[in-house]
Amino acid sequence: MGTNLKNLELPYNRGHHFFAIFTACATLVVITAGALVTSNDAGLSVPDWPTSFGYLVKVPHFVGGIRYEWTHRMLAGSLVTLTLAIALWTLAVEKRRWLRWLALAALGTVIAQAILGGLTVLLLQPPAVSAAHASVAQTFFCIAVIIAVFTGRQWIEEQPRVEFDQRRPSLFTLTLLSIFVLYVQLVLGAMFRHHGLSWWPHVLNAVVVSFVLAWTAVRALSHYSHIEAVRRPAILMLSLMIAQLCLGFAAFLTRVEWGKDAVQPELPMVLSTVAHVAVGALLLATTVVLAIQVWRHIPVAFEERLLEAERNPSAA
Repeated sequence: MGTNLKNLELPYNRGHHFFAIFTACATLVVITAGALVTSNDAGLSVPDWPTSFGYLVKVPHFVGGIRYEWTHRMLAGSLVTLTLAIALWTLAVEKRRWLRWLALAALGTVIAQAILGGLTVLLLQPPAVSAAHASVAQTFFCIAVIIAVFTGRQWIEEQPRVEFDQRRPSLFTLTLLSIFVLYVQLVLGAMFRHHGLSWWPHVLNAVVVSFVLAWTAVRALSHYSHIEAVRRPAILMLSLMIAQLCLGFAAFLTRVEWGKDAVQPELPMVLSTVAHVAVGALLLATTVVLAIQVWRHIPVAFEERLLEAERNPSAA
């Protein structure tokens, strides 16, 4: 009875959680639509912003790249509405102040993303702005995913099993390093796709990413596989990394080798590049989730030493 009363006091809201999941899924759809725009060289098919050929909602003739660019804009506009809804819903029902701030950060990020998308058009696709547009998009996706995690029943109601990490570098440090190298890879890839950088820095950093993520996954699975909240994202991260390497190789062949003299983007290049971008977004978000779960379940041993010092000041 006591456990049931305790659960009733917890701020779990099924509708709020599932709407957060829906928003995260919608974000991945928008990222995929954006990759279709870039891969089909359709970025300036609609030359004005925030209107489209002078209209806000009128559907234009789907000629050439207009179908990709206009669809991406409409999906992005819908995502802004969804984000506003999840932010207001979070402010209304959430007791955790930090989660309310995170929802507001999501709203600010999606607005910044929309502005960067507009600047990409108005400034005629400068590589730096286009790369920032891609990077902020995946940042927003990560925020949307972790809001879904934080509003889930498992996060709210479980009693985490805590084990202190005495290894150096700690697993949490490795997850942060993994996020960093993935962000570097994201920027390098975006600059390459928008013709602001050669392909070789992206390929070279892919080797670094593979090493760091493999190190992180092996550490997590070899020492903490008994913790489900850590094991599942670690396995998913490793699987997505392997898939991402295969897709990256396919995208490189179809874009740099086989399609370098193509007049129009060819279907194999479009499919491999779009899949590469989508899986990359999933990989980054999964790594962020892994970092959060490691922070929750496997804090560094430094915290343990602090607790011991508080219990026994003379020993310290």
